Amino acid sequence: MKIDRFRVRAGDADAIGRHRADATPGIDDKDEAQAQLERGLERLRARQGLLYAQDRYALLLVFQGMDAAGKDGVIKHVMSGVNPQSTEVHAFKAPSSDELDHDYLWRINRVLPPRGHIGIFNRSHYEEVITVRVNPHFLDAQQLPPGHVKRSIWRDRFEDIRNFEHHLFRNGTVIRKFFLHVSRAEQQRRLLERIDDPEKNWKFRSGDLDDRAKWKTFMSAYGEALAETSREHAPWYVIPADRKWYARALVAEIVVKTLEDLDLSYPKLTSARKAELAKARRRLVNER
Repeated sequence: MKIDRFRVRAGDADAIGRHRADATPGIDDKDEAQAQLERGLERLRARQGLLYAQDRYALLLVFQGMDAAGKDGVIKHVMSGVNPQSTEVHAFKAPSSDELDHDYLWRINRVLPPRGHIGIFNRSHYEEVITVRVNPHFLDAQQLPPGHVKRSIWRDRFEDIRNFEHHLFRNGTVIRKFFLHVSRAEQQRRLLERIDDPEKNWKFRSGDLDDRAKWKTFMSAYGEALAETSREHAPWYVIPADRKWYARALVAEIVVKTLEDLDLSYPKLTSARKAELAKARRRLVNER
């Protein structure tokens, strides 16, 4: 599977439009995707152990997409085999009153993954240049000083986010961002399923339809956000998401490849540490 074809280049505002949401290049069917996913999870487990032991890098995975794009499912399946001790998932919903009393990156900063860990954001700081941009009245609740809400506010926030992510990269956080690209027709099918299936009723919220009515506006906001913030050190990937099995296999491959490209290794033991382990071994053996 050639993952670079899904990577968004800086300034490419039409990256989403060039990918069919139902495309499955490199995988023929669901069974093949499942087999590839399982192989990917085995590789992921091994690399996560190295990431944790080395304690030098952190990995941050950001997931964005329209309602019913499959973010929860991708996160559940791709991260099902990793050690929960060094993995944290954070879902960002509407900000609380406490969060609104701080800058919009404050709640993100609080939960960034430490070295050796994998952090997963289900929605993220990108809501501030997508959902808030599509619904500008949300800015009123952010209590920004008079005169700070200018026409340049989105350009300014893109700059903030680029600088923020570059800062993280310079300090050892590896960032990969995924836009789950679901078609409008497939979203309709999934939303109807949530209404018709009693076991899925809890997933449906009326606000999903309000956002759906603004589909073109959302796609425009996503297109510009991806183009303005996809960089070599923090790239976006457009993930075709109409076929859930394909999206899961593709995301797993990107995550694994990212970890395999890092210079991960177990820490080298000093002479003092080797002597300490030898002493501990003698104590354990002599217990008999």
